[in-house]
Amino acid sequence: MREFVFYSKTARTTGKFDNPMKAGRLDIVFNVIIQALSLSNKIRDDVHLHLVFDGPPNAPLHLEFDSSKNIPLSKKDVGGLIKRMLYKWNDKKKTEVFEGCYIERKSLSELLKELSKDKKICVMDFKGENIRKIKDLKDCVFIIGDHEGLPNKELKRYKERFNVGNKVYFASQVFVIVNNELDYRG
Repeated sequence: MREFVFYSKTARTTGKFDNPMKAGRLDIVFNVIIQALSLSNKIRDDVHLHLVFDGPPNAPLHLEFDSSKNIPLSKKDVGGLIKRMLYKWNDKKKTEVFEGCYIERKSLSELLKELSKDKKICVMDFKGENIRKIKDLKDCVFIIGDHEGLPNKELKRYKERFNVGNKVYFASQVFVIVNNELDYRG
């Protein structure tokens, strides 16, 4: 199972929004979900996607998608899915809002600490080593930040850092490139 974490410093943590661009750039999140989970004509069945929202008013929130389940996802209703998930979170427990779609209160630090118990944390960083030069990408959790990047304290903690080339890409494009590299390797 491929494991991705997307961090957004500004994404709103409430379902009360009309314009995703004005809700902490939730439009970026929508593109990330589509690019991380979708192929041309279906949802991938091998991706575990974590989103960490650190924007107001209820930060931090952790949204989790397990694509091996029957996720109710189409390109036209990603916004509605996120909105419903943000309305349904429970402060005391992890809640499955739809099959394979969960939400809970959890910070990026807590999530990475949990994931690092049995996986290698790999920060996507423009200054890192090119992913094509890395021999072993098994058991990696790829961490990608939004347009504002990742918190510095998280970058310092993990030594594995990769990039996807010598150009700057949108976060959603990084998911496509990493998925393609993993597809290519089989």
